[in-house]
Amino acid sequence: MDPKRLFEDPRLTTVGLFLEAHEGLIAKLEPTWKDNGLSGLDLNALQRLSRSPGRKLRMTDLATQTGLSTSGVTRLVDRLERNGFVRREPAPGDRRSFYAVLTAAGATRVARVLPAYLDGVERWFTGLLTPEQLDAMVEGLRIIRDAVNPEATASSE
Repeated sequence: MDPKRLFEDPRLTTVGLFLEAHEGLIAKLEPTWKDNGLSGLDLNALQRLSRSPGRKLRMTDLATQTGLSTSGVTRLVDRLERNGFVRREPAPGDRRSFYAVLTAAGATRVARVLPAYLDGVERWFTGLLTPEQLDAMVEGLRIIRDAVNPEATASSE
């Protein structure tokens, strides 16, 4: 293939715009979680737990949803547990599995962060799009997520 045509491939523009938008959005939202003593990963995990049935997830599911390895999610839960935001609970009938469970302190912290976080999401993300554009983007993101991370679909909705 001609290198000039290769470098002009519109797929490069599409993925480049997606990555630039992601980086820019993170930069705009980061002060919100940092001002509340959290990392982005902390907030992601706490949000996922707060939105899960019983406010808990198997450690393996939390790892999948956050894109972490099993050792990475163990370190994350260790840190959140030290801060009193989560606790571990053995999975009934499986001595090797544990749940990460959101504590009252964790729910309080998420509730404290979310108003400013959602304001930022509205200002820098969802509010920039028409309802039709937002619906189309959500549909497209689900298709991509389901293809690249199918393990996350069962327990993240």
